[in-house]
Amino acid sequence: MVQFKNRYMVMEVFIDPNREFGGQEPIVISHFNLAKAIKDSMLLNFGECGLALSLLSFQVKYVNPVTKVCIIRTSREDHEKVWAAITMVRSIGKCPITFNLLDLSGSIRACKAAAKKCDEAKFEAYKLASGGCVKPEITHTVESCFEKLKNLES
Repeated sequence: MVQFKNRYMVMEVFIDPNREFGGQEPIVISHFNLAKAIKDSMLLNFGECGLALSLLSFQVKYVNPVTKVCIIRTSREDHEKVWAAITMVRSIGKCPITFNLLDLSGSIRACKAAAKKCDEAKFEAYKLASGGCVKPEITHTVESCFEKLKNLES
């Protein structure tokens, strides 16, 4: 029996600070709009055949909309193509963004640990930046994301 090999990427999404704190509506990073932006980039840069080959195992496994950390699964053979497509994503909707790769691993367990460490550090920085008064709904959202990350399985 042959085991299907995957790669997991822990990515950090940076939103243009002028956009996020301007008078415009803030963008919410979700599984759907993140996957759509990456798939559109793969289609644009690698064509329909490249997109179809990459979609066999492509999945956005985890997204934290507050800390903007996500985990993306792809096949071992196509992870470089997907990574290249991710670096070429310049916007989600009309909001300019950039990605930063934090960890690349062959197991979900290692990526969960890296994502948890980064999530906790970014949420602490978020609390410090807000002066310690974080809205209860934001705290609830982050706690539910931590719980999803804890229960994440391949």
